[in-house]
Amino acid sequence: MEKESEKYLRVKKRIKEEKGFYSHLVTYLIINITLQLFYSGVFGAFLSSGHMPWWARYTTPLFWGLSLFIHWLYVFKGIRSIKFFKKWEERKIKQFIEEEELSMRFRESKKSNTIS
Repeated sequence: MEKESEKYLRVKKRIKEEKGFYSHLVTYLIINITLQLFYSGVFGAFLSSGHMPWWARYTTPLFWGLSLFIHWLYVFKGIRSIKFFKKWEERKIKQFIEEEELSMRFRESKKSNTIS
């Protein structure tokens, strides 16, 4: 029973991560398409009079695209397969479990002190 509960939590976490990636992707597409339409003059009434260098219209998609790529690697196990990240994740899990146990002990001791 315990193993099934752990599997369920891992699957739920995985689905949450994938949903996060896909929402990141959709946001990236919507904003960058809007920006490119703006730069090309589709929204003519909103154009500024200043001159913009040709490369400026590609900086947002490029750098945001790099972060999106890293997000994709993380979610779909590209980065997770590297030992450093596995060990880091395991250390963080242990750290959070220990912190939670300490906080539970503190709450229990506080309850017992107030009851006495």
